[in-house]
Amino acid sequence: MDIKEIQNLIKFVAKSGASEVKLEMDDIKITIKTGGEDKGETMTYVQQIPMNAPAPQAAQAPAAAPQAPATPAAATDDNSKYVTIKSPIIGTFYRKPSPDKPVFVEVGKTIKEGDVLCVIEAMKLFNEIESEISGKIVKILVDDSSPVEYDQPLFLVDPS
Repeated sequence: MDIKEIQNLIKFVAKSGASEVKLEMDDIKITIKTGGEDKGETMTYVQQIPMNAPAPQAAQAPAAAPQAPATPAAATDDNSKYVTIKSPIIGTFYRKPSPDKPVFVEVGKTIKEGDVLCVIEAMKLFNEIESEISGKIVKILVDDSSPVEYDQPLFLVDPS
């Protein structure tokens, strides 16, 4: 990654409104922190990772490996009967239409196709996210006012 690409990344993050972005590649680690709209400041940390750094991590991985597969497998089995509603865009997730209004949905609420589940703010535009299925909200996977990525799971719905 050259300096021009890093500068473009900094400009993009500053315009997006995100407060912090971390990017890790093979040999470089970048953290960009913005101070928010009213401060107008951006801090960037670029750290070169030594080429021999992956070796110690590889030595530690086998010790943790026996425990790691058991937990995700159990979670996958439990959630396999549910439908996951994912974010169609990158932005900030909000459970309410405005701070003084009630949340769109709660865990346990029955929803139908077309019901608004949340809003995602992207570039100062609030996009209502509607349900494509009917069912019951089992779990809300994202905290209010949190940044979300494209295709990130937002809700688990029991369609039965």
